[in-house]
Amino acid sequence: MADFATSVEIEAPADVVFDFLVTTEGMLAWMGEYAELDPVPGGRFAVDIAGFPIRGEYVEVRRPDRVVVSWGHLGDDDFPPGSSQVAFTLVSIAGGTRVELVHSGLPETRVAGHGYGWDHFMPRLQAAAAGRVPDDDDWVPLSPGARWP
Repeated sequence: MADFATSVEIEAPADVVFDFLVTTEGMLAWMGEYAELDPVPGGRFAVDIAGFPIRGEYVEVRRPDRVVVSWGHLGDDDFPPGSSQVAFTLVSIAGGTRVELVHSGLPETRVAGHGYGWDHFMPRLQAAAAGRVPDDDDWVPLSPGARWP
């Protein structure tokens, strides 16, 4: 198993950024076309991204500085719902918030695809949480048949 890590700096306070990780409206502003969220430990985390049903649950919800969700792909025996974890740590910095993301427990075969995905979606979070409208979301996996998510 492997990890992928990245971060972005957002011109908004942590409490504002936090809502983009725990509300349906916030999540859909930067990632996915469907979301059903229950942001309490053990609560449902369901987001459809480019037709991929990501499923898991909230593991940790600590306003305003940390959200951890389990993550996997519905209908995928190799990467089932809840088989990995995504941790968002929000750190207050001058002028806003740094969001540090660590996606852990990824099968080696899924690291590149998830890195590609997070490299697309984290700048969208950056724009949305700062009050800007992200560009149209035309993201698709690396290539046809790519093993994403």
